Amino acid sequence: MHLAHYLGLLHRSQNALAEAFRQVAEDHKEEPDIFHLCHDQARVCDAHAGRLEPFARRYAEDAPDEPERLHSELFRGTRTGGLGLLRDLQDLYLMAAECDICWTVVAQAAQGARDRELLAVTSECGPETAIQLSWLRGRMKQAAPQALVVAD
Repeated sequence: MHLAHYLGLLHRSQNALAEAFRQVAEDHKEEPDIFHLCHDQARVCDAHAGRLEPFARRYAEDAPDEPERLHSELFRGTRTGGLGLLRDLQDLYLMAAECDICWTVVAQAAQGARDRELLAVTSECGPETAIQLSWLRGRMKQAAPQALVVAD
């Protein structure tokens, strides 16, 4: 069953997103909302990863070898300035979007496997990831005029 691979992908993606949120928070701490809300979102990602762990272990027992190139690196560090913040938020958005679609795929698999516990986790965590996407999109809209029109 390949579900284990997607659970692993989602688990690693949540951990990577948490770390990226923390890095953006620290490197753009001159923006108070970024500092506090990114740390808040990192904690949400940590909680998601924690909830996935038992399922990843359980399904790993029956998993075939993992396919090549299943994972991707979407964040390679923060940038400086207003334009850097905008790009960092966009990177976070792409990482959150990867998590969002993984939640959808895992939810469908959980439904097919009749795993009510996993389905309950996806039903709670998936919408929280959608909230992250919404906040990131709004914050990018807020940052865009300053970053793209007004010079640093």
